[in-house]
Amino acid sequence: AAGRIAAAATPEPLVPLNPADLPVPPELGRRLVREVSPDEVFPFLNDQTLLGKHLGLRGAVARLLAEGDAKAAQTRERVEALKDAAAARGWLRPAAVYGFFRAHSTDQSVVLTDPEGNPLAELPYPRMKRTPGRSAADWVHPDPMARDTVALFVVTAGTGVRERAEALRAEGRLLDSYAFQALALETAEAAAEWMHRRIRELWGFPDPPGMTLEQRFQAKYRGIRLSFGYPACPDLEPQAELFRLLAPEAIGVRLTEEYMMDPEASVSAVVFHHPEARYLG
Repeated sequence: AAGRIAAAATPEPLVPLNPADLPVPPELGRRLVREVSPDEVFPFLNDQTLLGKHLGLRGAVARLLAEGDAKAAQTRERVEALKDAAAARGWLRPAAVYGFFRAHSTDQSVVLTDPEGNPLAELPYPRMKRTPGRSAADWVHPDPMARDTVALFVVTAGTGVRERAEALRAEGRLLDSYAFQALALETAEAAAEWMHRRIRELWGFPDPPGMTLEQRFQAKYRGIRLSFGYPACPDLEPQAELFRLLAPEAIGVRLTEEYMMDPEASVSAVVFHHPEARYLG
């Protein structure tokens, strides 16, 4: 990581937001949402990813369905049946834990503090090598007195996914077993989309009324969410700090020795509100 930072490009200046313009969350600290109705989360499912990437439909899924493609219709029918079963029988139980924390930036990290300014954690965000040499830390105000905030969250599709998939396989329902695991993974992603939208609302800048699902998937809203292990923060170890602050074990999510989440159908993220925040890499 040190070599990666040393080789980074010289950053282009980014003017911090005026402290008076920083969004203010309604409260600071950890909040638990033990159960979210699947009916709240399913509308945020990305059919292109679920039916295309996971379940093998080639081409634009929306177009295939609109044209009456037989395979597309059959695949969607299978998924809809699994969604109905998951909601009715509790096969998927989405849950979330989240929190807003005071934050300020250093050159390549975001420092989280309690309301009195005492340090809680420091999250590394190395600079990208190519121009403009941006770090996610650039999107957090550098002055601790500005009282800027970031949000953290962990969401999950629920425990028992692996066991349910194995039970379906034991019944000879191999395609349903695979499709259910794919549905669980994408339900976790949908829960992340649901949670991020809620965080934007709590920060005081809800999405425009006419925003479509496709625009959400293209991140056309204000701010971004960044997960560990991706270009903006390639190391997984900082995941331990997020877990320490949020304690997602309360919703059945634990961290492995390799800093991966178990169950797999879970998503964690740090959320930045800056209007100029963009995905890096």
